[in-house]
Amino acid sequence: MKIARSRQWLSLFAALWLFIAVPARANAQWEGPPTDLAELLWRQGYALHMFGAYEQAIVLFKRSIEARPTAEGYTFLGWSLSYIGQLQEAVAACKKAIEIDPDFGNPYNDIGVYLMELDRPDEAIRWLEQAIQAKRYCCYQFPHFNLGRIQLKRGEFAAAKRSFERALKFDPDYTPAKKALEEIEKNWL
Repeated sequence: MKIARSRQWLSLFAALWLFIAVPARANAQWEGPPTDLAELLWRQGYALHMFGAYEQAIVLFKRSIEARPTAEGYTFLGWSLSYIGQLQEAVAACKKAIEIDPDFGNPYNDIGVYLMELDRPDEAIRWLEQAIQAKRYCCYQFPHFNLGRIQLKRGEFAAAKRSFERALKFDPDYTPAKKALEEIEKNWL
């Protein structure tokens, strides 16, 4: 009973947040009010993911994809899957996103991150470089930063420094890149 009640509150709070905050988020993949059921379900899934309700978000992302397969639906399904440790499934979802929209940068970066988490950095590099080249992407700082993480781990300090600097060109306030750059300058260069 207590779990059901807390889920009801979570759903209510997520729905409220959905209609207040999601349409105004800075990196919106869709702008304005939802245009169809797929987008509405995607936005609800996004809100639940942001509240840490990953399994419920997965259900909504899958329902969104059933209503209309989109690159966003598959990418964010992968994101939630990654949060519950299903990295191979997350990679597969992102590959489906790329099939739908090869210009969408998010799934390339996400695959790179999942491969890094699977300790496969050599494979990750190719995906991060594709994210950097993507035509439609809100957050180019992420693949630059993630590439820098691989370079730093390999001891390629000058290359890592360049990658972190590139990340900061896209987002001068991106704290992880600032901290990584400070670490490199303090300890290695």
